[in-house]
Amino acid sequence: MNITGQCHCGAISFTALIDPTKIVACHCADCQTFSGAPYRAVVFAVAENFHMTGTAKHYVKTAASGNPRAQGFCGNCGTQLYATEPETPKLYGIRLGCVNERVQLAPTIQIWGNSAMPWLKNQQNVPHHQTGVTSPLI
Repeated sequence: MNITGQCHCGAISFTALIDPTKIVACHCADCQTFSGAPYRAVVFAVAENFHMTGTAKHYVKTAASGNPRAQGFCGNCGTQLYATEPETPKLYGIRLGCVNERVQLAPTIQIWGNSAMPWLKNQQNVPHHQTGVTSPLI
């Protein structure tokens, strides 16, 4: 499947060829911290199938595996775009939140379940609003 995406401000955009049957929801503590959410959804593209306009900034962290991972993000708006190998990228873990076709790409596997928020499985019982709320939440 061909996908497109961009950062929030539009300074960086990309196209990629991906396998839509391999979408990962990662519950690791790093993904929670980086995304500011209880998990992060990721789709993968080999380097030859990932094309970007604009220049991402990188923050290199050491993954739980011990491998260094470059976190690519927009230096203007801060949108998290991908993770890859810092020296010679072979595979890009594209952040689903910046993919235009994300509604079609439901996770097919969850990883780092030992870090998952236990309340996620109960979200279907939480009130759902189609848009924002009109009264303050506090």
